[in-house]
Amino acid sequence: MKRVLSSLIVLSMIFGLAAFQCSSTELTSAKLYIQQKNLPKAKEALEKEINKNPKSDEGLYLMGYIYGEEGDMAKMMNYFNKSLSVSNKFFPDIDNAKKFHWQNSFNKGVGLFNRATKAADKDTSRMYFEKSVQAFNDAILCQPDSVDSYKNLTYSYLNLGQLEKAADPLLKVIEIKKDADSYAILGEIYYNNGINLMKNYYEEKSISDSLNAMDYFDKTIDLLEEARKIHPDNSDILAILSNAYINANKLDVAMDTFSEGIKKDPANKYYRYNYGVLLLGAEKYQEAADQFVEAINLDPDYTNAHYNLGVTYVKWGSDIRESAVDEDDESKEYLEKFRLSLEPLNKYVEKNPEDGKVWDLLGKVYANLGMNEESMKAFEKADLYR
Repeated sequence: MKRVLSSLIVLSMIFGLAAFQCSSTELTSAKLYIQQKNLPKAKEALEKEINKNPKSDEGLYLMGYIYGEEGDMAKMMNYFNKSLSVSNKFFPDIDNAKKFHWQNSFNKGVGLFNRATKAADKDTSRMYFEKSVQAFNDAILCQPDSVDSYKNLTYSYLNLGQLEKAADPLLKVIEIKKDADSYAILGEIYYNNGINLMKNYYEEKSISDSLNAMDYFDKTIDLLEEARKIHPDNSDILAILSNAYINANKLDVAMDTFSEGIKKDPANKYYRYNYGVLLLGAEKYQEAADQFVEAINLDPDYTNAHYNLGVTYVKWGSDIRESAVDEDDESKEYLEKFRLSLEPLNKYVEKNPEDGKVWDLLGKVYANLGMNEESMKAFEKADLYR
């Protein structure tokens, strides 16, 4: 998930002193101290002003200004909001300050993030990612509707491996923008949580883990069904959605969903592909092969469809062979399925020549077909790219 983020141009913020007429002694002193960059003394004067006059809109604004200068965005926003609750007199100044500190915090986060991605030491990288989290959270305090701040906060959490924390900013991005990437990333987080809980269930036989896993798969389905209506052609969303249906034991529902999608949009290669994956999981090999072939016809360079078409024929042939052994049938029908797997698997490795697992699969297929020279070459490739 490491990536380099781009920063914004930093705008300067000029503090303009308001006219001194009609100002209290405390306000006048605070302004002079601010002008002299003596913020502790300015803060003392403003505390006296606010204690004497809790509704001093200017005193509250200036206190917020000082906390902004000190880098405490939470206290800055607290005092700005208090000032605005009294009047809108200082709204332009507050608005400019919030924009400035948002950009400053955002750019700081970007710089820290990029340093983290370039750090050779894991502990150093983690430290910078943690600091970038704080910077992006500060940016969000200043501009709560900034999609970029939430997105970058998400990437920082993901790089820290804090997937649960990444979910909240993703939900905010989806609320504001409903972009496909955020749906897909959040769906993958929910889905992987479910998978991890299922692993725990198989290891420890904890019923609660199994139930919680089902909850996560259902959350994935609910989220990505919403996403599918907005982004019907996004392959990542459809792939995670189909896997969630399978793991939630809702294979029939999933097949109905993708079948309906194909009826409405028969030229959608992603619906074809994912429907094929579901059919393959249900061991409906002919129907699965038909869908992968249709996807390839729509996009001859669709490598995942080539791969799964090849796997369909391999699994189909293996099942035929196992049935023949069980029934003492000497039929060689399975060999024809293995032969059919060669073209799509070779198409796949043409585009992915360093995929050792597929070379290994090809080696086994060639061996079953008695094509020993081709088998040896494929196994050599598999060993090379393991």
